[in-house]
Amino acid sequence: MFKTSKIFFCLLLLFMMVWQLPACYNFFVAKSVDTPFTLYSGIAGEFASLKLDEDKKMHYRDASGKEYTEEQFDSILPTFYYRQLVTDGRFPDSIHGVAVTPRQVQMSNFNMRISPLDLNKPRLGIQQMLESMSGRVDLELPDDAFRITSEGMEFVEMETNTIDRDKSARFTQMMKQKGFQFPATYLSGNPTDRKEYDEGYVMLDATKKLFHVKQTVGRPYVRAIALPEDMTPKHLFITEFPSRKWLCFLTDTDGYLWVVERDSYAVRRTEIPSFIPEEQSMLIIGNMFDWTVKVNRGTEECYYAISAQDYTLIDSMAYQTPRYTIPGLSFTSTKDKFVKPRIVR
Repeated sequence: MFKTSKIFFCLLLLFMMVWQLPACYNFFVAKSVDTPFTLYSGIAGEFASLKLDEDKKMHYRDASGKEYTEEQFDSILPTFYYRQLVTDGRFPDSIHGVAVTPRQVQMSNFNMRISPLDLNKPRLGIQQMLESMSGRVDLELPDDAFRITSEGMEFVEMETNTIDRDKSARFTQMMKQKGFQFPATYLSGNPTDRKEYDEGYVMLDATKKLFHVKQTVGRPYVRAIALPEDMTPKHLFITEFPSRKWLCFLTDTDGYLWVVERDSYAVRRTEIPSFIPEEQSMLIIGNMFDWTVKVNRGTEECYYAISAQDYTLIDSMAYQTPRYTIPGLSFTSTKDKFVKPRIVR
């Protein structure tokens, strides 16, 4: 008995060493990587950044190393600092030869984040469908919820926990008429009343075909969205930005980012290089002229400037973000919210 307990204790101690020693080493040798806040400036024609340097002074520079004052920096990023420019009375009448107003800039600005934490998690089987044309200024949450089975779309009254068979039949029949094959394999929506408008859901059916489904005046609206033949969608991200220019973003099995334009339902690929959304995060800060896209690629923080008109690549740059770690056992990760043993490299 004593020998068995001693062996167990040694094994437990070995396990704790494998788990804790790499973690302790990484904790003590870790160094913070402070990359500058960076945006593409169409006025300067290159990336511009601000950073608090070792002299404890904020420095404003472009990619060529040219220094700017704070006021000059505001002026080369007029869509980002438009409120400051309006307050100072310095907001321009036009940008790149296009007449603009602060309201237009505000409506066209957007932020979009794609994070592994949001993708590497279980998907809820129950959703809510808001009314997209209620005739009221404020959106309201519905009294029912829906789920999609292999047989169709099923609405459930939440107060009585009973199936609304008429509504379920209307949506199921319309989706089948449009070519939807049940069950859905992926769907993306934003079921909240804290937004300006509602576009329902974008969904992939059992054959990976893309559909737009929403509720208009209590009736189903279903639209099949034609995809390029050589593209297989994988992740969907409904947008509902104030400009209403795009319906959703999506990534394909090759890791490329695509956009679906709201009015035409055109599906167009951006020239952002392929990335792995399950492992790498992406941040898009967009305006009416261009987007700044940041992708964390392990030891690099990559920036891409994309045209807001045709999604072509304008410029790119990268910051090195070296890591000082050794492999070890961990039970958590920044890429998901599951607690399980894993080897971190």
